[in-house]
Amino acid sequence: MYTKSVLLIVLATVSASSAFAPMMQLNTRSVIASRPLFADAADEINDVDEPAPEDFIVNIGDIDEPEFEDDSVSAPAWEELNERISAMRIKHRRSENDTGSPEYQVAGMTERISYLTEHLKEHPKDFSTRRGLVALVNKRRRLLNYLFKEDVQRYQELVASLGIRHRAPSKIQTKVEKYGRFPGPKPNKYKNKQITKTNA
Repeated sequence: MYTKSVLLIVLATVSASSAFAPMMQLNTRSVIASRPLFADAADEINDVDEPAPEDFIVNIGDIDEPEFEDDSVSAPAWEELNERISAMRIKHRRSENDTGSPEYQVAGMTERISYLTEHLKEHPKDFSTRRGLVALVNKRRRLLNYLFKEDVQRYQELVASLGIRHRAPSKIQTKVEKYGRFPGPKPNKYKNKQITKTNA
């Protein structure tokens, strides 16, 4: 049916191809169809090597990638938080170069506390964040106590503008001031009412 030379050429091309190189598929149907049924060896048959049809269902250029609008993509939550923190710090700083006053620090902490509170409402089992939130609240409380001790007017303005619930620290009471309203200890009923150091 086929001549020996055609079969040898086909086998040579298959065996010569590398195992790692992509194999070129021969279009054998067109070769068979183009051959006359009763061809002699003397007849010349020109086999044209046609490339194999592409196996792609869709060509690369046919798919249009959707263009994303800039408005639909929102910034990450941490970026928005940093912007809010810097805005609050700018609003409450005492001078242009202020980075360490209690007002500046408390304003930034208040924004972080509100962000972490919202985070913990969504993720109630996030205990490491809860621990950080409690530490942040305690640090803010200590800064507010310091500000109250230094300047009451600045303290009141800051608490009012940020809407913080903070109980101002009271002065340290003596033992008599603290416990004076309670009855004293019961009298001791020892035989020897006075115990001296020499007896003990």
